[in-house]
Amino acid sequence: MKGRNKHNMKRTHLLLILAFSLTSCHTTSPLTVITSNAAPKAIGPYSHATKVGNVIYTSGQIGLSPITNALAGDDIATQTHQALDNLKAILQDSGSDMAHVAKVTIYLKDLNDYAKVNDIYKDYFTGIKPARSAVQVVRLPKDALIEIECIATVK
Repeated sequence: MKGRNKHNMKRTHLLLILAFSLTSCHTTSPLTVITSNAAPKAIGPYSHATKVGNVIYTSGQIGLSPITNALAGDDIATQTHQALDNLKAILQDSGSDMAHVAKVTIYLKDLNDYAKVNDIYKDYFTGIKPARSAVQVVRLPKDALIEIECIATVK
């Protein structure tokens, strides 16, 4: 029994050291809420983006026009352009741009639109290509055909 207690004490000691190391290395940065006047108003209780330190997390953007707050069109090309333009505006107001995007997630109503989206997407990311995921979903807000979100760093 003594050996087992000694082992448990060593394990607990190592866990405490690990926890202390992780918390002492972690610097807390305030969370900054980003709102862009060049993007459509949020259609729910969320922000366009949040910034923690040098990292920007955007909310998903559908193809809403910032002028009408309605879908810019009913086809995948128009909605993709608008969603990417909305992201571009939010990133700009966050102190970043498309060249500083590290990760993109694309939600598609129909995965058959993947090639059309890729054709448009490549024009927005001309330098380093960010990591990316694309998935088909059953339904998106306002019955949009696409929603795009990203994680970026400050310029």
